Amino acid sequence: MVWVILDMNRKKMNRKKIIAGNWKMNKVIEESLSFINELKEAVRGINDNIEIVVSPPFTALSVINDAIKGSNILLAGQDVFWEDKGAYTGEISPMMLKDVGCKYTIIGHSERRQYCNETNETVNKKIKALLRNDLSVIICVGETIEEREDKRTFSVVGRQIRDGLKGLTQKDMEKVVIAYEPVWAIGTGKTATPSQANEMHLFIRDTIKEMFEDKIASSITIQYGGSVTPLNITELMLESEIDGALVGGASLDAGSFVQIIRGAV
Repeated sequence: MVWVILDMNRKKMNRKKIIAGNWKMNKVIEESLSFINELKEAVRGINDNIEIVVSPPFTALSVINDAIKGSNILLAGQDVFWEDKGAYTGEISPMMLKDVGCKYTIIGHSERRQYCNETNETVNKKIKALLRNDLSVIICVGETIEEREDKRTFSVVGRQIRDGLKGLTQKDMEKVVIAYEPVWAIGTGKTATPSQANEMHLFIRDTIKEMFEDKIASSITIQYGGSVTPLNITELMLESEIDGALVGGASLDAGSFVQIIRGAV
């Protein structure tokens, strides 16, 4: 048993830790710049075993990219369309996100699924478009409170994983991060207990192993999202399968976000 625990910890140490802040539909350009300048100073010198990612609204991506040059902060888009160009009014392409400096893009967030009719199939198309353009992906999965109460959590999340990653290669998976975000915990102040979150992360890792192989499953970064705060980040990160966090509301305040980052190191 001791050997198993040590082996699990060794595998976790070899995985990339990522703390990403999803600003959603918040912050105009002036507010974005003020935030990022404060964040840059606060995280300067944080060790290299953690990636810090911010995901501003599309309108602020360019100025934030300029502001973070030379820092240890990376840029992410909040969504993408699945074509590189064309007559798709109001959409943004993978080429545009890459051009503006994004390394990551968040795909399949529950709010996109709820308000914008995002499906597992469109998530899959968007992931493939990003990978085609050499961009990394943070794919969000998670169940509603009704699905959890109906004991459908594993079937729902398993389907989101299998359909979302359908047709990807093992090489593709090197640029994929998964964020488990129980819908009932997003913006509600509720959060899965560390053991509940870890159980789902282990299930996701097992699903990846079934689809690909153990090496991919052992190395993929799986974040937790859903009312992550400075008060619960350390306890979450102590779990064997949790490799970081996708932070919503608490990422809008630089001081709070810095505490979460430091709590994850």
